Amino acid sequence: MVRGKTQMKRIENATSRQVTFSKRRNGLLKKAFELSVLCDAEVALMVFSPRGKLFEFSSSCYLHVYCLI
Repeated sequence: MVRGKTQMKRIENATSRQVTFSKRRNGLLKKAFELSVLCDAEVALMVFSPRGKLFEFSSSCYLHVYCLI
């Protein structure tokens, strides 16, 4: 069974939009961690919520990452 392609458009329902954001954010953080472990890569990820809250992941010291940015 194959999933259909997801249509990219804004989710109008605020609750559904927040739930989707949280799930996708957690998926991104997990993928960033897996990439850093499997490939021994330095990975940094910064995600801002619609309300401006920062979520971040860094495979090395966050100060080193901020210096690179």
